[in-house]
Amino acid sequence: MMEWFEGIKSQFILNFIEKSRWKLMLTGLKNTLIITILAAIVGVIIGIIVASIRTTYDNNKESMKRKKTFGYRLLAFFNGISKIYLTVIRGTPVVVQLLIMYLVIFASSKNDILVATLAFGINSGAYVAEILRGGIMSIDKGQFEAGRSLGFNYVQTMIYIIIPQTIKNVIPTLLNEFIALLKETSVAGYVGIMDLTRASYSIKGVTYTAFMPLIAVALIYLLLVMLLTYFVGKVERRLRKSER
Repeated sequence: MMEWFEGIKSQFILNFIEKSRWKLMLTGLKNTLIITILAAIVGVIIGIIVASIRTTYDNNKESMKRKKTFGYRLLAFFNGISKIYLTVIRGTPVVVQLLIMYLVIFASSKNDILVATLAFGINSGAYVAEILRGGIMSIDKGQFEAGRSLGFNYVQTMIYIIIPQTIKNVIPTLLNEFIALLKETSVAGYVGIMDLTRASYSIKGVTYTAFMPLIAVALIYLLLVMLLTYFVGKVERRLRKSER
């Protein structure tokens, strides 16, 4: 037992204490959190825009189609672009999207964090858009009619009546999407970004031991996910209480 403990202790010192290699893990954690938070913000912005276009088109296409106005054609165009975006992003692996962003679209960029943020944000935006669209479409149509009866136009009805109810309904699902986003950022090392996974590989490349660095990364991700899951649970319980 003592020999096993001494072996673990020596591995820990070798991988993290010697030459302050723990700083690599700290840098990796910082970059992972930065990418996740910024990508979540980008994803929410894109998701709101795409969900608004899709739901506005679905809710008004019949009445607008009869009039054949320029507004209808413009909305139909953006709805088509949104559908293509959703199909492409949800139908291709996130690591492929990251490589295309890094090696093709922004090949001349030196800001790796920004490129990764855009790649993960655009990917997350597709899922956020469908979550929000599903939430909006789940609201009873009588709510739209109630807004109109109060003198609101479509936009005012969405802002003051539909969106608040939608947010309340989809917050738990959105938070779970952000948990998935955190784990997806583990592929950022494919383009050389010093995230948690890349940090473990850098340590392994020097110490020639994979067990301790990879276990450390797994434990850090597990801790982060557990904290976020606990937060999601608290939010869900508070929302259930507010409905009573």
